Amino acid sequence: MSLPSLKMNETHDTSLRSWVQSANAENSSFPIQNLPYGVFRRSGSEEAFRAGVAIGDQILDLPAAQAAGAFSGFDEATRTAAHAACGGSSLNALMALTPAAWSALRLALSRLLRSGSAHQTELAACLVPQAQAEYDVPAVIGDYTDFYTSIHHATTIGKLFRPDNPLLPNYKWVPIGYHGRASSIAISGQQFRRPVGQTKAPDADLPTFGPCKRLDYELELGIFIGGGNALGEPVPMAQAEDKVFGLCLLNDWSARDVQAWEYQPLGPFLSKSFASTISPWIVTLEALAPYRCGWTRPADDPQPLPYLDAPTLRESGAFDIELEVLIQTAAMREAGSAPERLSLGNYRDAYWTVAQLVTHHTVNGCNLRPGDFFGSGTLSGPAPDQAGSLLELSGGGKAPLNLANGEKRVFLEDGDTIILRAVARRDGLPNIGFGEAAGTVLPARSLA
Repeated sequence: MSLPSLKMNETHDTSLRSWVQSANAENSSFPIQNLPYGVFRRSGSEEAFRAGVAIGDQILDLPAAQAAGAFSGFDEATRTAAHAACGGSSLNALMALTPAAWSALRLALSRLLRSGSAHQTELAACLVPQAQAEYDVPAVIGDYTDFYTSIHHATTIGKLFRPDNPLLPNYKWVPIGYHGRASSIAISGQQFRRPVGQTKAPDADLPTFGPCKRLDYELELGIFIGGGNALGEPVPMAQAEDKVFGLCLLNDWSARDVQAWEYQPLGPFLSKSFASTISPWIVTLEALAPYRCGWTRPADDPQPLPYLDAPTLRESGAFDIELEVLIQTAAMREAGSAPERLSLGNYRDAYWTVAQLVTHHTVNGCNLRPGDFFGSGTLSGPAPDQAGSLLELSGGGKAPLNLANGEKRVFLEDGDTIILRAVARRDGLPNIGFGEAAGTVLPARSLA
């Protein structure tokens, strides 16, 4: 398995420091070794959204940097990538390029932003404080596929409905996925109305229509597809990560009671399509190279079929990314209280890897396109406090969570804000942060 993201280069040097001083702080989410991409403009302005790179607490405005001539001294691959990144209000054109072009641009940005850069003076004028920016979805998402890659989540949920047989027979053999709704994916800060739909209580004869009563979050990672593949040409494992531009946070909100009534036989529909929230920044696989880790499968579980296997999969197929969920209720916000942690897990516990998802998605000849988006599925760990949803944390709604201010939660209430955070961390290495994906529940629309 030959993965460009496994190659280390000068951009990973832990001794690198930036002339943007906030990037050098010990716990900065955006040190010079990260350099994630997003789309932004100044808050409250009518400026066009444009590409930027997070560095410390600032954003490097890429079109402004290009206009200042920052990329003119680099090779053609770098200039091509910079031109693609600066060409509009989305990153699709950059995503459509090759991993070599992405790597060339990352190297140029690292050299431009590191201490001692000859371009510091002109680029200082191209910085915008993150606190003064607003963001947009960084790509035009053509198709969205949500997977189901956490065996711990699948087992816990399965036990609620099938105590004697929690996992369906196919789970350990095939990455389970379904096609979701791309149009309702929005950026962090999203506010959405509580969804309405049909629900049916287990002891009721007929369904009813009204606001969802069992609203939940789902902790996921989002996967942005880069170059894609031609229709009819599957992507083998050896090339799978060449097709991945980077990762972000994803909260794929779920109306559990609507889903319970509608999902058989075709899966979720209205219970999932009302809102999904992502973080603004896309962390590249190259930035995550030092945080690769082994992928494991219990010896007595089925091992992947050959098309989903690769020589180095078990050595370095996974990512060590810490995942956190926090809640801030309306009462907490009014009192000025900080958000409270609900769970802390890690992406290394996923049952299927990023490469396996890409390969499986395309094995039937399905074509992926730049800007397509995958959801990892709810990410839960083996311990109860690593659960990625309230459905798990509350035991299917039977065990309310006690918050520090005396409030209780079984499912989400109006005014609740859920915040997802993620960071790749390892001793001796800088933190590679993902920022936040925050979303707030508003009251349902009036049905009068």
